[in-house]
Amino acid sequence: MVSAATRKWARMDPLNLAPSLPRAEGPPGPGDPGWLVRLCWAPEEHQTRMRRKSLLQARVMDFLTSTAVLPLLFGCVGVFSLLKLLQWLRMKAYIRDAVVVITGATSGLGRECARVFYAAGAKLVLCGRNAKALEELTEELAASQAAKVQTHRPCSVTFDLSDPGCIVGAAAEILRCFGHVDVLINNAGVGYRGTVVDTSTDVDRRVMEINYFGPVALTKALLPSMVRRRQGHVVAISSIQGRISIPFRSAYAASKHATQAFFDCLRAELEQCDIEVTVISPGYIHTNLSLNAITASGARYGVTDKTTAEGRSPVEVAQDVLAAVGKRKKDVVLAGLAPSLAVYLRALAPSLFFRLMAARARKEQKPKHC
Repeated sequence: MVSAATRKWARMDPLNLAPSLPRAEGPPGPGDPGWLVRLCWAPEEHQTRMRRKSLLQARVMDFLTSTAVLPLLFGCVGVFSLLKLLQWLRMKAYIRDAVVVITGATSGLGRECARVFYAAGAKLVLCGRNAKALEELTEELAASQAAKVQTHRPCSVTFDLSDPGCIVGAAAEILRCFGHVDVLINNAGVGYRGTVVDTSTDVDRRVMEINYFGPVALTKALLPSMVRRRQGHVVAISSIQGRISIPFRSAYAASKHATQAFFDCLRAELEQCDIEVTVISPGYIHTNLSLNAITASGARYGVTDKTTAEGRSPVEVAQDVLAAVGKRKKDVVLAGLAPSLAVYLRALAPSLFFRLMAARARKEQKPKHC
């Protein structure tokens, strides 16, 4: 007679003809009690879930297309569009017929600013060191037919921002052009390339004179007329290097840091006089700034850096300047993602930022004095 234990192990699986040995824990399979029934129920469970999902989607669509929600959505879109339109019209009205003074207007960003503000209907006072270049720009703008609004023939004033003795006289001549100034755009500036050790303090002073003391002196000379009218707008074209400092740009970064600080103070002090102050900090722009930069010896750099060559178009940046002025923004950064993140990195993780700048200095030029 066969024992019960022998009969148990002799039972065969009806599907795979293998002994029904103990199975590990896991999903049901052949040999598990009721696995065929569960296999048949699986499609039905999937269909149930799909029906519930479709029902939920239908209810959501019914809610969105109901008489209460759909008009609300269209209303929000309409209000937003109306606000944007009003903002655009207000910006255009703010610039149109405004007396706008632009320094460094003969090249680069200044020249493009002259074009976009002229096309917007502003009364321009173009400033620079080269009288012939200013006259050519004036004639070019006057002959332009691109503007869709009434335009005004620009005036020009020739002076050198690095000469402190001519600033007051230049300000008086500027005021004689149209009787007052609505917007002053301090754009003129000079670049710098060199090591701190090799750069004389005369070069540092020259860069500071053009980039900082000149704009400050011109602003102070024109401010009294703005304060008397309780109307005016001072714009400083600074740089992302007014927020962070990178190697071999010490004099330039110092002048832009000073610019940022001065005009931030000016904004706070003139708020009660209804005078607007905007600081604009662009990143690299494809201009001749590096080509005409001053070196440690005071000579002309004469090279267009790769970062400058790959910079933004001055036409685009000029449009951004126009928008920032028209919207009366207080502080604007017009830089790419990496420089913008570096500003936050400098504030939140300064040690890491310093290590990155040291690595950049080692990569660009090996120190000669260590």
